[in-house]
This record gives sequence, C-alpha cells and structure tokens, in this order.
Amino acid sequence: MDAEKSSSSSFEDLSNLNEQERAEMNSSAEPEQSSEKKDDCMDILGNGTLLKKVLKEGQGERPESRDIAIINYTGRLEDGTLVEEEKNCVVQIDDVEVVQGLDMAIKLMNVGEHAEVIVNARFAYGAQGFKNEEMPERSIPPNATVIYNVELVSAKEESDLEDKSYTAKKEVGNKKRLRGNFWMKRQEYNLAIQSYRRALEYLDGSEGGITKPTATGEAEPSNAELQDLLEDRMKVYNNLALAQLKIGAYEAALKSVEHVLQCQPNNAKALFRKGKILDAKGDTKGAISFLQRAATIDEDDKLIQSELSKLILKSKREARNEKDLYQKMLGHAQKLEQKSKAAPATPNREASKFKLWGYLMGSILIGVAGVAIYRYNNKYF
Repeated sequence: MDAEKSSSSSFEDLSNLNEQERAEMNSSAEPEQSSEKKDDCMDILGNGTLLKKVLKEGQGERPESRDIAIINYTGRLEDGTLVEEEKNCVVQIDDVEVVQGLDMAIKLMNVGEHAEVIVNARFAYGAQGFKNEEMPERSIPPNATVIYNVELVSAKEESDLEDKSYTAKKEVGNKKRLRGNFWMKRQEYNLAIQSYRRALEYLDGSEGGITKPTATGEAEPSNAELQDLLEDRMKVYNNLALAQLKIGAYEAALKSVEHVLQCQPNNAKALFRKGKILDAKGDTKGAISFLQRAATIDEDDKLIQSELSKLILKSKREARNEKDLYQKMLGHAQKLEQKSKAAPATPNREASKFKLWGYLMGSILIGVAGVAIYRYNNKYF
C-alpha cells in the first residue's frame, strides 16, 4: 500500500520526512504566506478549512517546529457541545500530539495570545470522528468541524537530547509511543510511524548517549533501568514494524523487527510480525518457520495458532497447484515429443507409395514395350 496513508486519514503524510525536509516544509508554512484575513479571521490554508481569529493579543514570541508549548484549550462542535478540554497541556510542535489543524494554528500564535481556531474535519478527526470511551458524551461524530478556544501559555526550545536525563527520555519517549498507539487504533498508520520514530529518538540507547551522566549531573542509569528502557524500545520497534507492514513498507518493517530479534531472539511478537511480513512478501515457507517458532514460545496465543494454520493450508494449496502445473507442463512436453517422433513417419509412407507406383508403372511400360516389339517383329520378318 501506498506508503502513503490510510484512506480515512485527514492528515498529511509526514512519516518519511527527514529533519531538513521538515524544516523546509515548516518554513514554507510561515504566516506571511498564508495571512489572508476574512471577517477578522486568518484563513491559514487559503481554502476555508482552517481559520484563526485572535481573541486576545499576545506579547511573546511565536513557537517554532519542535518547540515545547503549554496550552489551555477547549474544543466544541458547531452546536456548542463540549468535546475536548485540556489545561496546561504540554505539546511538541509538529509531533502530531494534537489534531493537525490545531498544531498548525499554534505556530501562528504569540505567547499569551487567546484565539479561536475553526478546524474542518479534514484537519481534525476526519471521516472516522472520535469515540470517547471514557466520556461518551464527548465523542466527536464523523466529518465534524471542531471549534477550539486556545491560549498559548508558554513556548520554549527543547533542550538537546544528550542533555536530558534518563528519566526525562523515558517519560517523553513513552508519551510519543502511546501517541503512536493512538494513531494505530485509528488506523492512521503514517502518523503512528511518525510518532514511533520520534519515540525511538528518546528511547534508543545507541552511541552511548543514554548511559552517560547528563549535564544536570544525574548518575548513569542502573542495569535494571537500562533493561527497562530496552523493553520500551522493543515495544516501539514491534509496533513500528506493524504500522510499516500495514502500509506495505515490507523492507522497512523487516528492519524494524530485526532490531527486536537481535536483542530478544525469542520475542514471540517479533517472530509473529516477521512471519506476517514474509508472508506478505510471498515467502510462505519462511513465514511458517517463524510462526512455528512463535507458537512454540507462546503456546496459548490463539492468534498465532490461527495464522499458522492458515499458512499451512496455504502452503499445501500452493504445493498442490505447483504439482498440477508441473504435471500439465510435463504432459504438454510429452505430447510435443510424441508429435515430433511421429512427424517423420509421414514422409516415409509417402516415399514408399511413390516407390510402389514407380515399380508398377515401370512394369507396365516394360510390358507395353515388349508387346510392341513382338508385333513389330512379326510384321517385318
């Protein structure tokens, strides 16, 4: 599948952008390029799908991509129904931690500013809407416009990753992992991938950065803490592999799942994921091998058992079809061979017929000649 995005997604695909591309994309969305105002509203995108109206001017700076912002906001439907409410909500700009329309609008606010942001469903919760399990009365129907009242309390640049403490890295990394899970549940796979990749930046202990004392003087994490961090990282890689599998990015999914298996060779979920990826790539035999290993490790997992049974049946069908095809090809080859052997016999039979006719005609001619000579001799002698 298009690596692309799910059909229900109302969000732009940011999952494959590197840092430079993100910076270019963000710079191209500066307010000077989209500052058309209608009835005191800024039409951010120029098509009426994202409007911002200043309710109270702010005095501070505007946040930039990856800055850490604190906001207070409420979200209401067009009929006034309250569907969202957050106080002192910490969000990282451009990390899809709030709906995309609100994320874009925050970058156009000054610290201290109050604004009304009208977000079309395309940049809110799309055709799916949002079912609030904890507070059903705050569920958002499909294709609903959401009107936000937002206050930008503060904004600051994020500190360098290597200066963050082990505790901070773990907290932020898991926050982004859970956000990825939120997008996975909504089948917004590209947004899930974006969140998982960001989570790995905080949870990945490569190059020793996670094990060194930080600028704050915090001691190195213990072995138990590092093991705990490893477990979190493996969860992210497993989920990342699933999201990549869903969009058809099979090679990327294999790389993600290999990260898990290198550290945890007996991780049943990773073995299962690899089996599913290999099956999607057409390697049924390889897929069965990994699912069998997963089933041996986790004997009670019914999903693994079910998928393994399906693959075994699929393998048998493929073997039977291959055998039938081989037999058809062999039968066709035998017919061709028989035909090629029979073909020379026809000229031989024809040659024999001509030879027989030659003998007969020769005999007749000799007989006629004999009679003629006899008559001639009788006539003149």
